[in-house]
Amino acid sequence: MSAQYYEGIGRRKESTARVRLMNGGGKFIINEKAAAAYFPRLGDMEDILRAFSAVGQDFMQYDVSVLVRGGGVNGQAEAVRLGLSRALVAINADWTSSLRKRGLLTRDARVKERKKPGLKRARKAPTYTKR
Repeated sequence: MSAQYYEGIGRRKESTARVRLMNGGGKFIINEKAAAAYFPRLGDMEDILRAFSAVGQDFMQYDVSVLVRGGGVNGQAEAVRLGLSRALVAINADWTSSLRKRGLLTRDARVKERKKPGLKRARKAPTYTKR
């Protein structure tokens, strides 16, 4: 496979996705599975493919190969969406403004807060007892 590809890295929470985009016939493979089988939850695939509609491209013109690791289902889906958007910008830098308007190029930096000593979780304190 010596076809030229465009790559984008997407991250969210603990998830990291490496997205490779190349000319092809619409194959969408995530961790060697079909994308619809990897993300069966309703709305996940529509959310990921929003990047193509933002730039006015049909995703059937491209083959997408994704390697995603870590995190949960939602974090992985958002990491793939960011990586796909970055790969589209690598193809054509003029698409940056339309992707940025829809918030598809902004990395969501929210991560789990660390646990503090003396507390049960990051902020939950033990129940106060007077006696």
